[in-house]
Amino acid sequence: MEGNNGFGRLDNASTSEGKPPHPRSPSYALQSPNGDGVLKPCKKSLVRHPSLVKSKALDIAVGNGHGAENLGAEFIPIVRSGAWADIGIRTSMEDVYLCVDDYGVKNFADGPNAFYGVFDGHGGKHAADFACNHLPRFILEDEDFPGEIERVVSSAFLQTDTAFAEACSLDSALASGATALVALVLGRMLVVANAGDCRAVLCRRGKAIEMSRDHKPMCNRERRRIEASGGSVYDGYLNGQLNVARALGDWHMEGMKGADGGPLSAEPELMTADLTEEDEFLIIGCDGLWDVFRSQNAVDFARRRLQEHNDPAMCSKDLVDEALKRKSGDNLTVIVVSFQSNPPPNLIIPRARVRRSFSAEGLRELQSFLDSLGN
Repeated sequence: MEGNNGFGRLDNASTSEGKPPHPRSPSYALQSPNGDGVLKPCKKSLVRHPSLVKSKALDIAVGNGHGAENLGAEFIPIVRSGAWADIGIRTSMEDVYLCVDDYGVKNFADGPNAFYGVFDGHGGKHAADFACNHLPRFILEDEDFPGEIERVVSSAFLQTDTAFAEACSLDSALASGATALVALVLGRMLVVANAGDCRAVLCRRGKAIEMSRDHKPMCNRERRRIEASGGSVYDGYLNGQLNVARALGDWHMEGMKGADGGPLSAEPELMTADLTEEDEFLIIGCDGLWDVFRSQNAVDFARRRLQEHNDPAMCSKDLVDEALKRKSGDNLTVIVVSFQSNPPPNLIIPRARVRRSFSAEGLRELQSFLDSLGN
């Protein structure tokens, strides 16, 4: 299913008949992102991966610390995903995304193992392409994965950033940057790692649960970190140049990164959740989506669409189309991951009991009225 004006990652622009590139395939090997330095654009692309993989689960908890050992029994997530990307009003497409419903985790049989990522480039697309090609493999090939998942994922972001710096030192034409958000589903555990202003939002029985935090220079926590690292925030921009506080790449920008660190960090923030039957779907989007959608608004919109057609890929397109109607001024990329085979149920809100009482004056008036009836 195709339209026009949009881009998808070339390897990943498949329909329900195709498969995304597998991180273990030879064509997915660690290498420069493009043989000729240019990623060929494709038309607006719809990706539908209807994998139906069963897993087991425990009770849900959202937090910043988790281990892969808590993959328990009972709930069985059914992973279905889809993605849609559009160039929007921009003259070039710098977003890249990846949907892999079967991540190929060795010796992992306890349910689904999936990888999803959105990489939002700036100053060019090379950093986004590089991260999309390399970061998933750095995670998968770490001998401690999935046992030490948080350490492995954080390390993969930093390894990707360092590897891109080396690539840029060999070819200055690659100079660019990218924000990155990845989500992994391992059994019934959801892990989200974010560096930048992409966002992931979990729908739990109709309620929006933000699984990432936007890293903007004006955020108090980010501003303190930036200033402690020798940087500054001017008019909402990091060193007066970038409107994000964390990103991969940008090694060519003076004062941003160095061998001893710098104000622009590539280290991701991680959040985890133990999925239960109340968790319906996950929305992952670049900042172009969140410029015109609040998290709860996006969940409400997506939930209605899934109730209509129960198709994550079409839901992704619906979100992008609505963002365009709302005049988003950026590239748009959305991934929707469903955790149930059935559409979201209608929520029945119990009617609150109305408690009625009489005031003392009212009781006196009532008593007076009853007395008058007896006379």
